[in-house]
Amino acid sequence: MKRSQKNKIIRHTKDFLLITTGIFSAALGFKGFLLTNHFIDGGATGISLLTSILTPIPLPVLIICINAPFVLLGYKIIGKAFAIKTTLAILGLALVVGTVPFPDVTKDNLLVAIFGGFFLGAGIGLSVRGGAVIDGTEVLAIYLSRKFGTTIGDIIIVINVMIFSAAAYFLSVEIAMYSMITYLAASKTLDFIIDGIEEYMGITIVSTKSDHIKKLIIEKLGHGVTTYKGQSGYGKNGESSNIEIVYTVVTRLELNRLKTEIEKLDARAFLIISSVRDTKGGMVSKRGLKY
Repeated sequence: MKRSQKNKIIRHTKDFLLITTGIFSAALGFKGFLLTNHFIDGGATGISLLTSILTPIPLPVLIICINAPFVLLGYKIIGKAFAIKTTLAILGLALVVGTVPFPDVTKDNLLVAIFGGFFLGAGIGLSVRGGAVIDGTEVLAIYLSRKFGTTIGDIIIVINVMIFSAAAYFLSVEIAMYSMITYLAASKTLDFIIDGIEEYMGITIVSTKSDHIKKLIIEKLGHGVTTYKGQSGYGKNGESSNIEIVYTVVTRLELNRLKTEIEKLDARAFLIISSVRDTKGGMVSKRGLKY
């Protein structure tokens, strides 16, 4: 078997396991916590839960029907592979919710809101890590942000304000407030699952001692570097000089150590630090902290 084929099989197996685990986690959040207390979440999930409370339509049917337009939209703006994975994930979630029994874990409203959101957010996050979604709100947000020039976050906020306002009107203000706790727990868990505790940070370093800094990053932190030629400008008259600029990616846990070590080498070094969504390959995969 060719190496490329082997890697493809491994990747698809990993995606399948992530999505399957996500489906069961989300189903536990639904049936073990939220449904029995009439709590909802934000997004398409919240719309499905609210509609199932107000109508006799079964939740599995609503999960499929409400997410179907988002799947079609995802096919249009993201691609065929994403649409296929998402379709299978949503069908799998509907099947598990409709057929697999889950115990009512607790009747305490606060615990229901927090842990229902936790398991639901973990399920959505694991599915995203596997290349699919079981809540299509972000697909809609991406489409609308491109069409109207707004941010994805702003659109998601507007959608959720409408959902929680409807919950307050049709159910009660108290349930809407508990549901907001559910949403916050779910969104924070989702962020944690996707970004991880070791969020990546990209650092651009402008220093006259670039050779020493490169050696520090490679030998002490075990990370790779990228260098490119630049020209620094300074002084009232705009004096400039050629300089080698260093770029590297480390985890957030390593950031303070890197800054301290650079300051020892060059207290006047200029650093630009930004968050990096994800990385693949290179020496950044060596996550162990070396002290």
